[in-house]
Amino acid sequence: MYYCRMQDVGKAKADVAAARVMQRVKGVTVTPHFCKIEEKDISFFKDFQIIVLGLDSLEARSYINSVVCGFVEYEEDGSPDLSTIKPLVDGGTEGFKGHARVIIPGITPCFHCSLWLFPPQITFPLCTLAETPRSPAHCIEFAHLIQWGQDRTGETFDADNPEHMKWIYDQALKRGEQFNISGITYSLTQGVVKNIVPAIASTNAIIAATCVLETLKIATMCSTGMDIYMQYTGTEGIYLRTVPHDKDPNCIICSPGVPLEVDKSITLQKFIDTLFKDRRFKLKLSKPSVSYHGNNLYMQAPPVLEEMTRPNLQEPLVRLMGGEKSDVLNINDRRLSGVLRVRVTFRDDAETIDMDTVGTH
Repeated sequence: MYYCRMQDVGKAKADVAAARVMQRVKGVTVTPHFCKIEEKDISFFKDFQIIVLGLDSLEARSYINSVVCGFVEYEEDGSPDLSTIKPLVDGGTEGFKGHARVIIPGITPCFHCSLWLFPPQITFPLCTLAETPRSPAHCIEFAHLIQWGQDRTGETFDADNPEHMKWIYDQALKRGEQFNISGITYSLTQGVVKNIVPAIASTNAIIAATCVLETLKIATMCSTGMDIYMQYTGTEGIYLRTVPHDKDPNCIICSPGVPLEVDKSITLQKFIDTLFKDRRFKLKLSKPSVSYHGNNLYMQAPPVLEEMTRPNLQEPLVRLMGGEKSDVLNINDRRLSGVLRVRVTFRDDAETIDMDTVGTH
């Protein structure tokens, strides 16, 4: 465990950590990357056999989860191709609490399967902030969400700007005095605005050690791995528990195909329209491209492929899929970090297609 040194202040954590690890462990090479993980091309992650996460947001975890699940290829019977699986080991801490988990895409529940584990972010009604503040957090959020826009119109708030944060703190103090609310400090202001939770060194060490151990098990198969999820609570003694969670068979991220039933008469264009209407998909799609068993049914880009596949939009989908009663379509979209697999099932009560004319453009 290393503690912050004055010469490290202001430097990127990735750079400092890499230098310290290489200083301590001779012969090892650590390459730091100081950027958002979303900025890395998906091909970057293909170079790794195991991915270990220590991320600080649900959004970042969801992104990596969808990336590795998108790497998984499935056999015709729906079983995953083991050679395409990249295991994920995830760890996170919040004060004296922490968790570690192992995700084997296509086999165990993925991150999206168990989003219910994470409580929703705390929010405050604007009417409470504006009319009846009752806590220091209410005063801080009033200055942050309401007063900033009123007093500094057109200026974008930057939580990493010390002058901006000091302004929020000063305004929160004034509002606290107005409503006789005490306990407003600069550190609390930072915590509320940036959703900062204190880091406890012992908690971080326990979770980090657990993640390293699980990674070692996966790499060497020296022992049985964790049963999916481990929870640590250190507020009252030490409590450790592993929990097996169930995989969602219809998960839009890690399932071999999200089920969708449609009429046999539906065209490819109407099928795409149906995806936008379905609450499971609509927020994840902008301009979807559709393929079937390696054949491009419709491509949004480049323009030459869009023009070539455009006639398919008016074709019955069942004809484009060779008359199969149920099979998987692959959906690609710029909003997706991986492939969305949709298992289409055609209703039997629709008109039968003449298979003598089956073909794709």
